[in-house]
Amino acid sequence: MQVFRKHRLALAVSLVLSVGLVACGGGGDDSPPPTTTTPPAASVNPWMTQAIIARQAAATTDSAKEAVANQRAKLLLAAMTLDQKLAQLVGKGPEVIPELPECYGARHVSAIRELDIPTFRITNGPVGLGQNDCVAPGSSSPYTDASSAKATALPSAIAAAASFDPAVAGTYGEVIGDEMNNLALHVFEAPGVNMARLPTLGRNFEYFGEDPYLTGTMAVAEIKAIQARGLIGMAKHFVANEQETNRMALTNLGVDTLVDRQVLREIYMIPFEMSVKDGKVASIMCAYNHINGEQSCGSKEMLTDVLRTDWGFTGYVQSDFYATFGVGAGVLLNAGLDHEMPIPISWSASALNTALSSGAISVDAVNLALERRYTQAFKYGIFDRKLVQTGIDFAAGGVKARDIGVKSAVLLQNNGALPFDGTSVQNVVLVGKATQVYAQQAVAGGAMVGVAFGGGGGSSDVVPSYSVTPLAGIKNALSSLGNASANVRLILVDDANATATIDGASTSFAAAQAAIAAADAVIVMAGTISEEGADRASFTDNTLLSPATSIVPGVADKAAGMSLDWYVAKPSANSYAASNAPANSNTVAMISSIMGLTSTTARTMVQKTALVLKDNAGVALDAALVGAGGPAILEAWFPGQEDGNIVADLLFGKRSPSGKLPVTFPFAGRSFLDDVTALQFPGVSTGTTAKPKSKVAYTEGLHIGYRWYDAEQKDASSACYTGSASAANPCVAFPFGHGLSYTSFGVTPSALASSSGKYDVSFQVTNQTARAGEEVVQVYVELPAVASSVGEQTGATITQPPRRLVGFKKVTVAANGTVSGTITIDPNASNHPLSVWNQSSKKWERPSGTFKVWLGNSSSPKDLQLAGTL
Repeated sequence: MQVFRKHRLALAVSLVLSVGLVACGGGGDDSPPPTTTTPPAASVNPWMTQAIIARQAAATTDSAKEAVANQRAKLLLAAMTLDQKLAQLVGKGPEVIPELPECYGARHVSAIRELDIPTFRITNGPVGLGQNDCVAPGSSSPYTDASSAKATALPSAIAAAASFDPAVAGTYGEVIGDEMNNLALHVFEAPGVNMARLPTLGRNFEYFGEDPYLTGTMAVAEIKAIQARGLIGMAKHFVANEQETNRMALTNLGVDTLVDRQVLREIYMIPFEMSVKDGKVASIMCAYNHINGEQSCGSKEMLTDVLRTDWGFTGYVQSDFYATFGVGAGVLLNAGLDHEMPIPISWSASALNTALSSGAISVDAVNLALERRYTQAFKYGIFDRKLVQTGIDFAAGGVKARDIGVKSAVLLQNNGALPFDGTSVQNVVLVGKATQVYAQQAVAGGAMVGVAFGGGGGSSDVVPSYSVTPLAGIKNALSSLGNASANVRLILVDDANATATIDGASTSFAAAQAAIAAADAVIVMAGTISEEGADRASFTDNTLLSPATSIVPGVADKAAGMSLDWYVAKPSANSYAASNAPANSNTVAMISSIMGLTSTTARTMVQKTALVLKDNAGVALDAALVGAGGPAILEAWFPGQEDGNIVADLLFGKRSPSGKLPVTFPFAGRSFLDDVTALQFPGVSTGTTAKPKSKVAYTEGLHIGYRWYDAEQKDASSACYTGSASAANPCVAFPFGHGLSYTSFGVTPSALASSSGKYDVSFQVTNQTARAGEEVVQVYVELPAVASSVGEQTGATITQPPRRLVGFKKVTVAANGTVSGTITIDPNASNHPLSVWNQSSKKWERPSGTFKVWLGNSSSPKDLQLAGTL
C-alpha cells in the first residue's frame, strides 16, 4: 500500500494532491479463526441473525462457507442507501477509531453502527505488522510514529524464501495472524509476490526471490496461515511492479511496464495465480505502474479477464495507496477495482455521483464491488467479532522469529572457519563499518545508523518491543555455551580505511588490524540495506532516468548498488547528485585487507574469519572473496529484531545453516545489471506530457535470475559461455538454490515414474557426517526445443530458458543416515510446470517432444543429475 513519508505528512485529507508519499503495501496452519461473539440481542439485521451465523459456521467446504457469506453480503447491500455504499467504497482519512479510542489511524473504512458494519482495519506488511492503523491520538503522523502499536519484527520475506520450506512461511503467517488478532486488525497487505528481476530493487527483501514457483509456494503457505485465523490476506502488487524508480506517478514520472503477455503468464503472474488457485487469497492489491499502456488498477484485462474469468478469483481488489491517481472513476470500477485506499481520490462522492448520472457506471457495479469485499469480510468472521485489542505475546513471537531466521540463513562457503568453537574462544572481534548498521544494530529494511528500529520510512517498517544487537547476540551465545568470560570487542572502521574505533575508543586502522590478527575468531559484517521508495541506484537528477557515474570502480553504473561498497544516508530516498548522494564505504577493500593479514594465532585468517552478509537480495561479489582464499560467508538477509541471536546461533554451531539462495549471486562486473539497456532499467522517456512519462521494457523475456545466467552460459557470444553443459558458470559466484551446512550430503535420483497423469521423481539423500542436518532437494525441467516456438506471437519468438524449477523438498537426515523421498510434478498444477503460454490461442499448451528432468541441490548444471525424461 502507499503510505505518506513521515517528514512530508501535511495531512490535508481531502486534498491528495498536496502530499508526497512512499508507496506500498504489501500450507498453512489449521488453527480455527478467533472465537466469534453473538450479536447483541437488539440486533435484528437479517445478515447478523444467530441462525445465519450458525449456518455459515456449519458449512463444511470453503465454497459453501463463501456462499453463505455472499448471501449475507447481499442482504446487507439491500439495506444500504446509495450514500452509504459510496462511502464504503473508499478508505477514511485520519481519525480516532470509534471502537478503539486509543488508536488514531488512517488505514481503515469507517463503521456504520446501525448496519453492524465494523471499522474495517488494514495493516501493512510483509515483514510483520508495519503501519497498523494505531498510533497515539495527537500524533503528527497516522502511519508511522514512535507510539505505533508494537509487533514482532520478523526476518525479511526473502529470508523466509531462503528456507525453501513452506512450513517456515506458515510460521511466518502464524505470527502475523496471531498479532493481527491481538491488535484487532482485519486485512494484511501481503504477501508481496513481485519478482527479484533487478537485484537492486529496493523492495526485494519484501518479496520471495527470482523464481515464480518458489515465490508462489511460499506465498500460498503464508496466506493459508493468515486466513486460517479469520483474517484477509492480500497478494500484491498486481502486476509487473519490479522497480521503485519512477513507480509513483504522484511524486515521480510514473512508469509504463511493457511485458510480453507470454512472459507475464509464465513468470510474473504465476505467484498470483498460485495465490488465487491454491491459497484462495481473499484479496489482491493492484499496483502503481501501468502495464502495457493501462494503469494496473484500471486494467480490465488484468482485473477481470485474467483474475476473475481465467483464474476464478472470487475475492476483491484493493488499490495500492494512491495508485488510482489520475484514473477516472468509471475506468476503475468497470475494470474490476473494488476498494480505493486510503482516501477518496478518484472515488469521491461527487465523482461517483457524476459518473452515475452520466451512465459511466451503474449502481449494479457499485453493488458488485461492495459485495465482493463484504463476502470476504463475512466469510472470515470480521462482522461477527468485536473490535477489542489484547496483549501480544512478544516472547513467543521472538522465539518464532529466531527460528525462522536460523532456518533461512545460507552458508555460501566455508573454508574451515565455521562453526567457531564457542566453548574455547577467548578473543572475538566483531568488525564493521562506522557508517553502516550491520555490526552495530539489529537490521531490517531501511535501517540507518543511530535511528530507532522501524524508522526507515517505508511502509513495511515494524516497531518491535525489543531487538538484539550483533554484539549482544554473540555474548548470549558464548554465555549459553559456558564461556561468559570470552572477550568480545567491536571494531568500527571509517570509509577511508584509515581510522577505527575499538569499543568506542579511537585508534588507527593499522592498530585495529593488529587486534584482528590476534583474535581467535573474526566476524565481519556487511550488507546492502534498502527500503521502499528507492532502488539501490544512483542518478544524475530527479528524473531518475540517467544513472550517475558509478562510485564503485570497475562496476557499471546500473550495477553499482549490487556492491557491498555502495550506500546512501537514507535508503528510502532516491539517490542523485543534489540529494542523498551515494558514497563508497570501501567495505570490500577492508575485507580483502583483513584476509591479507598474517594471523598471530595458531589459525590462519582463512581458518578464523567469517563474513556475515545482511542483504536485500543478491550481491555482486568480488572474486577475491570467493574460493579457497576467502572467508566463510554466511548470508543472514535482514534478520529483524532477533538479528544478534540468529547470527550467533549459527556462527557458534548451536544450529546448522540449512537455507538455499532464492536469488543468484554473480561475480562483480558480470551480472544481469551489467548487461541491461536503458529501456530495461531504469527506463526511458515516453516523450509525452501526460503521466506516465517513462517506460521500461522486460526485453530479456523469460530470462530472469538464474534463467538468464543459464542462457548466457550457453551463448558463445557471452562472457558467461563455457562450452560445457556441466561446468560452473564463470559469471556466477553462488547459484540459485545453493547453500551449504555443517554437514555434507550426497543427493542422487532413484527413479522417475508416471502415476495418474503425474510424475514422481524419487531420490535419496545420504548424510556423510556425524551431525544431523537438513538438505533441500530440487527438481528442474528442461523443455523440448520446440517449446520456444509454441508461444510465438507477433512474429517474435520467446526463447525458453535452459531449465525451470518445478519442485523442491526439504528433508532432515540423521547423522550418517539416508532418507528417501519423492517430489511430484503435476502437469495440471497452477504453476504449469510443463506448459507454455500461447498468446494466439490464449491458453496453456504442453509442447511435444522430450522433457528432461534434473535433480540436485542448486540450479547450476554442475550440481544437477539427470533423473529421467518424459
